[in-house]
Amino acid sequence: MSTPKRIVLSSDHAAIDMRLAIAEHIAAQGHTVVDIGPVTPESTHYPKHGEAAARKVAGGEADLGIILCGTGQGIMMAANKVPGIRCGVCSETFSARMIRQHNNANMLSIGARVVGDSLAMDIVDAFLSAEFEGGRHAMRVDMIMDIETL
Repeated sequence: MSTPKRIVLSSDHAAIDMRLAIAEHIAAQGHTVVDIGPVTPESTHYPKHGEAAARKVAGGEADLGIILCGTGQGIMMAANKVPGIRCGVCSETFSARMIRQHNNANMLSIGARVVGDSLAMDIVDAFLSAEFEGGRHAMRVDMIMDIETL
């Protein structure tokens, strides 16, 4: 198991059930869950949920973030607009591990209409158990972050 972290979770209406299952899954591993909703199934807008979670990560209120919408794409795009965020959408474990190891991703996005619950838990586990390798990857991550200042 990875070192326990403070993890913010958010989603739109399409992914509430999966988000709640992930929250339970990672809490059982000893992580602190900061679930910022939503809690009701009425239609809601994924950009505001992606931004809200990303601001908690960028502001240091959470170590990592996990966000979800139907495809994972839109909420990921919104999160990546927040300076300091490196979020990738993953539908399998290899990418989830690699975005941490090579890109020092601080957020993971999952499409609740793309993957089932069991695979989602495996993706989350791969993301949370991986650590940034640094080395040659650090220069590349710095290059990504420099784009924010251009």
